[in-house]
Amino acid sequence: MTPELRVESTRGDWVESVHQVSVAVVDAQGRLVARAGDPDLTTFWRSAAKPFQAMPMVADGAADRFGFSPRELALGCASHSSEPAHLELAESMLKKLGLTERALACGAHPPLSPAVAEQVLRQGIVMTPRWSNCSGKHAGMLAMALHHGWPLTGYERLEHPLQQRVVAEVMRWSGCAEGSLHFGVDGCTVVCFGLPLRAMALAYARFAASEEPAAVRLRESMASFPELIAGQGRLETELGQATAGLAIAKVGADGIYCAALPQAELGIALKVHDGDMRSSGPVLLAVLRALGARFDLGFDADRLPVEVTRHGELPTLNTRGTVTGVTRALGGLQF
Repeated sequence: MTPELRVESTRGDWVESVHQVSVAVVDAQGRLVARAGDPDLTTFWRSAAKPFQAMPMVADGAADRFGFSPRELALGCASHSSEPAHLELAESMLKKLGLTERALACGAHPPLSPAVAEQVLRQGIVMTPRWSNCSGKHAGMLAMALHHGWPLTGYERLEHPLQQRVVAEVMRWSGCAEGSLHFGVDGCTVVCFGLPLRAMALAYARFAASEEPAAVRLRESMASFPELIAGQGRLETELGQATAGLAIAKVGADGIYCAALPQAELGIALKVHDGDMRSSGPVLLAVLRALGARFDLGFDADRLPVEVTRHGELPTLNTRGTVTGVTRALGGLQF
């Protein structure tokens, strides 16, 4: 039997820490085709929910009403790196709505890109809500509120009709029954959802296979512009580019990663139990390699370019830049 999938961090030749992992891989019919740990683990979806939070914006006509481009739709699903292209698109979306950054409920935070974060510090840039990695999602939600004539104030709160519309969409894609979702407040102030990994994976499998116009448009936008979903040097971007959109991955905070595999019509959801963000990328790549041995993914998961594979074994550096250990995924999936 294959050893259980896990993440090990070494120092020298000694294992310093082990991170427990749970994974669910589901097909579009709802069958659990592979697992590790507890595929029914309930946890918060965090930013990996963004395609489904954006779905009503497209399905209800708000995206068309305000003339959002495919690039802007991609930003609506993004946890972006606050690079110039991301900031420009967020501003473009707000201008199309006739709004300013003051309408965004999200606050600013250090950029997810270390290079951009360093630039902010070096230049003394004062960040505004547009710099939030979630600014595209928030702009999309404001578009939906305007489209329906709902109040802009409080659009981020669970009781607001906008969030109730999003909840209905999350339940529809994930198969979760009314009353089964858990609710919290995400880092960007918007509602976040607690549900089983199996349900998250089902939503991504359905997203991979769906022919609904809104799903197709969002899927194609994410596949076409992976650099807008994340940013330079990040796994979602480089995996999307290397696979020509046949792996659409979306990170979430606290050790969440999800992916849609359109060729195989599979969805992946994983959680690193202790929330270690550094560990989630190596796990995703290990899952893809295991699936590639059994399913036609449309790409060879064992022959991805170094820009992608470098995310699978992460060096630990000391203050002099010397490698002192690695973080890597070991073990495999149960089929």
